[in-house]
Amino acid sequence: MTDILIFDTTLRDGEQSPGCSMNLEEKVQVAAQLEDLGVDIIEAGFAIASEGDFEAVAAVSAQCRKAIVASLARANQADIERAAEALRTAERPRIHTFIATSPLHMRVKLGKSPDEVLESIERSVSLARNLCADVEWSAEDATRSDPDFLARAIEIAIGAGARTINLPDTVGYATPQTYGAMFRDMIERVPNSDLAIFSTHCHNDLGLAVANSLAAVMAGARQIESTVNGIGERAGNAAVEEIAMALKVRHDVMPYRTRIESTEIAKSSRLISTITGFQVQPNKAIVGANAFAHESGIHQDGMIKDSSTYEIMTPESVGLIHSSLVLGKHSGRAAFKQKLLDLGYDLGDNAFQDAFARFKDLADAKKEIFDEDIVALVDDEVLRGHDSIQLQEIEVYCGSHGPQRAILTLEVDGEERTAATRGNGPIDAIFSAMRKLVPHEDARLERYQVQAVTGGTDAQAEVSVVLSEGGITALGRAAHHDTMVSSARAYVNALNKLIAKRARSAGNVRASL
Repeated sequence: MTDILIFDTTLRDGEQSPGCSMNLEEKVQVAAQLEDLGVDIIEAGFAIASEGDFEAVAAVSAQCRKAIVASLARANQADIERAAEALRTAERPRIHTFIATSPLHMRVKLGKSPDEVLESIERSVSLARNLCADVEWSAEDATRSDPDFLARAIEIAIGAGARTINLPDTVGYATPQTYGAMFRDMIERVPNSDLAIFSTHCHNDLGLAVANSLAAVMAGARQIESTVNGIGERAGNAAVEEIAMALKVRHDVMPYRTRIESTEIAKSSRLISTITGFQVQPNKAIVGANAFAHESGIHQDGMIKDSSTYEIMTPESVGLIHSSLVLGKHSGRAAFKQKLLDLGYDLGDNAFQDAFARFKDLADAKKEIFDEDIVALVDDEVLRGHDSIQLQEIEVYCGSHGPQRAILTLEVDGEERTAATRGNGPIDAIFSAMRKLVPHEDARLERYQVQAVTGGTDAQAEVSVVLSEGGITALGRAAHHDTMVSSARAYVNALNKLIAKRARSAGNVRASL
């Protein structure tokens, strides 16, 4: 079978989703998981966008030893040199440079003539090739470009040293037929096309990103650019888990293979969801909560007799555990540790003891403990990490006759602080106490969202909070069986991130392919 390279841009294009920003520690954690997942190339960021992006590319470069590490760069000297500098310690570096090729983008965005764009391609790719042996060139808005001009641009890019040619469907405009035809046409008509690998990069504006990517592979593309959970600008990108499993399950009609370790898919999905706060919709293919759920009596009967009647792949093949109710308040450490391993968590001794103590507290409060409860419990502990602000204690007084009151105790840089406040509802009272204990008058609460982790009146509440200040946004998330506690923890988590970002508020440059 023919090998297909998986280029993962979760840390670059995926992070450009509004509210998906990740800090340095989170990016390094994601990169490690992406290597475990088996992706071939990790696009770690856009080095010139900000100091934070540069540091992230550098940190991922220093860490990764299996995957190629790429940095995005526009077609200019400053971007390309900054990318090369960030990739300096990478075992296998790649500079990924791009420029728009559609008439609309060239005229409106670039203000350049077609000839000027061709000159920029030759100049930028040549510079990148002098600084890095592995260069990828992308034609932004390729699907709305003139075919003759696009063919000429590709020929120049390959001649200047690019060995990967990416033809993105930047605005999700293509259909499988037109996208596949474009690749077939370019590969056939560009004289030096045999010197390069052709790559897809599809956005999901019409819900066709995965279908378009696979159509391009059938037409000769040998690299697919994608993100975990399909996150990305606007409607998102092609989802790596859907592409990998489509090629694995339907190898009979698509004789291609990837290096993706499918049993790491669920763990990768959970990590991205945890860090970004973007919950996976229940009916999401491969990793949604309902992807392997069966409620219909007819379906259940078929599943009991033979699971292949209604499942074309097993939950185990993507790293999921089929059982639901597994643990309770009488469970011991050994059972809890085994369940953590089954769910993909291998915690150190201290982290395990903390998680077990929180599990016992949860088991006392809930009648039933589900896998989702344990995932939320452990992920919440990871999120809080080594924050400088820690929630110590909270008391809330509320009823039909307000105002409601909250007494809150925080530990701030080792100092314990307590405040009592009133508010228009218990959440308002809690958040007012936060502002009193840790002044941040200019910060705005942009989003407060609560959802149940599982069903039932005793379900854990998973809360996400978004704070913004001077163009900086910070997402906080927490889970607890008490909604007031999870609300306070989520706010504290967001506040810790906001404070950390204040010092790294260099201008942010965004790019979309």
